[in-house]
Amino acid sequence: MSLVKSALPAADLKTVGEALQGALVDLVDLALVAKQIHWNVVGPRFRTVHLQLDEVVTTARTHSDVIAERASALGVSPDGRAATVAAGRAIDGVPGEWVTDTDAVRILVAALDDVIARMRRRIRATADPDPVTQDLLIAVTGDLEKHHWMFRAENA
Repeated sequence: MSLVKSALPAADLKTVGEALQGALVDLVDLALVAKQIHWNVVGPRFRTVHLQLDEVVTTARTHSDVIAERASALGVSPDGRAATVAAGRAIDGVPGEWVTDTDAVRILVAALDDVIARMRRRIRATADPDPVTQDLLIAVTGDLEKHHWMFRAENA
């Protein structure tokens, strides 16, 4: 049941709702991955990578709230529960142990590659049905691409 009614046609709302839910899962997952590595990173670049990881966490958490609130505004109930995120997660290769700074950077670059690719698909999917949502996804992707660039520069 939706207490909020969207002005979008049902087919457009379905497309937009799926894009928003997918983005929410990716952002919550990315925040968890970055925090896990943040707690376990070791090596000569520890401090730099440690602080960069917190910046990714802040970005992902901030945007996840914006994305979830957009879904709510459209009458789509956002689902950020742990079980939902775990079932929909797509970021792989995160160890549950100490991670060298070099491996941390490699893992984050790969994770950001994947998330950015999915965000770009969502940007295309929402262009016609809802440019407002598309604009939010563009902003998210821009911020993620900035982090991607900074982590890639660590291994240049």
